[in-house]
Amino acid sequence: MDQDPTTWLPPAEGYRCEYVTDWGADKMCWRLSIHPSEESVLSENLSRCPNAPLTVTLAR
Repeated sequence: MDQDPTTWLPPAEGYRCEYVTDWGADKMCWRLSIHPSEESVLSENLSRCPNAPLTVTLAR
């Protein structure tokens, strides 16, 4: 079953920053939409990751 950050986050808090930054980068790279509830969860978790870089290379 597929899940997104609204229904699943890594149980180990130490991996959440990497997970949410990767999720956001993938969404931006492929120009995918983000549901408002998904955006809320991503924003909330990213606010706890002040030093986590979000690097995006747009897909062609």
